[in-house]
Amino acid sequence: MSTGITMASMSRYAILGCGSVGHAVAEDLVAEGKEVEILDRDESRVEALRDQDLDAHVADIRDAAIVEEVADCDVVLIMSSDVEANAAAVENIREAGGEHFIVARASDPVSADELTELGADVVINPSAVIADSALRALETGELEFKATNLAEVIDATDDRMAILIHRSPDPDSIASAAALRDIAESRGVEADIVYEGEIGHQENRAFVNLLGIELVSMSEVDMADYDTVALVDYAKGGEPDVERIDVLIDHYEHEEDNLDVSFTDVRPNVSATSTILTKYIQELDLTLSQEVATALLYGIRAETLDFKRDTTPADLTAAAYLYPFADHDTLEQVESPSMSPETLDVLAEAIRNREVSGSHLVSNAGFIRDRDALAQAAQHLLNLEGITTTAVFAIADDTIYLAARSKDIRMNIGKVLDDAFGEMGEAKGHSTDAAVEIPLGIFTGIETSEDNRETLLQLTEEAVRKKLFDAMGVESSDGNGS
Repeated sequence: MSTGITMASMSRYAILGCGSVGHAVAEDLVAEGKEVEILDRDESRVEALRDQDLDAHVADIRDAAIVEEVADCDVVLIMSSDVEANAAAVENIREAGGEHFIVARASDPVSADELTELGADVVINPSAVIADSALRALETGELEFKATNLAEVIDATDDRMAILIHRSPDPDSIASAAALRDIAESRGVEADIVYEGEIGHQENRAFVNLLGIELVSMSEVDMADYDTVALVDYAKGGEPDVERIDVLIDHYEHEEDNLDVSFTDVRPNVSATSTILTKYIQELDLTLSQEVATALLYGIRAETLDFKRDTTPADLTAAAYLYPFADHDTLEQVESPSMSPETLDVLAEAIRNREVSGSHLVSNAGFIRDRDALAQAAQHLLNLEGITTTAVFAIADDTIYLAARSKDIRMNIGKVLDDAFGEMGEAKGHSTDAAVEIPLGIFTGIETSEDNRETLLQLTEEAVRKKLFDAMGVESSDGNGS
């Protein structure tokens, strides 16, 4: 058993209560060349420890005199299975003014809290440590099993593999697909990354161009040419119109729960599909190219808002693994792309038409061509002083598009949009980042035409603002905010 304690400046250790846990700790410390003194009330146990050339003495750790026994020790590890005795030892040492670094053993959360209150610097619960170790072993075994299964499905490909990503893909989708393509090509299988829609957001275009990631539009391929089809980070785009799916990897659950898929790995307990693919890269021991490492790191950072949104330990460990392999100059270029004239126009219109109620901002950007500009406008407006939640909407073709952002921990903006528009449109997103599309005719009852553009805009603006502010639980002001 390894304690994980590496305190080079601390020269002498005392272990109070030397059951199996304390014995294991003592052996580890002695093996590291540490000077260790063991105190235990069991005479036969002390004798056995002395037979192993350990410095052991008989003493009752409940006794206040124990303070003198450990006076010249820097670290005191109180490892008895008797938690009440451990508490007494901590209390006696602290009441005597001892400045030792104390590690104490608990049996449950309640005793852990008590030991902390009495002055223990670190509290350990062996059952929790064992449970954590078992879970890590389970995760390792499960990943090994899944990696083998994924490799088998890829190896069964006769000709070519298609990796489908959701409409207007984001960095997490693109990076995950690039990683899966690398895995396939490492096994001698050629693969195409296939997407629908457009790559409209400037950051996403910069991401693809700078890293040289080759994508193929769905309109340019015949899906019948592929004998293996993978869906990667696709849940946000609904379900694809394909006859079969062989591989499904995502960090969102899919709405269709009856999909017949040969290999599935869906993990809602991580925040990015890039995290999942990084684990496969590690498990399969692949040489990671700088381009794919950079893409995966950016995919994780983008999905977690630079580790500020719903970040899990798995996301952090994946990012730490990728960091040395990534091109950080390229990352900086991706994160600071030039803004297109239309995006600038949309942002200007959103600023001009903003209405603020408290810390909530709602704005109408009018008629637009670039829907991705709405998300950028919502993000930029979130930087205004005093603003914690933004929503920017506009009309394109026969649809109302709305993008929202929030840094208010009390609000789930995805739920707000679903509450406001779920019955008439499709809302998707996170607690801090969400969007909705609403058919214009259903919303206003008026068809789009050049003659009624202003009427449409006015009706849309009044209704959307009211529904949004109502769902946010705030009152709409009469005029524009500032």
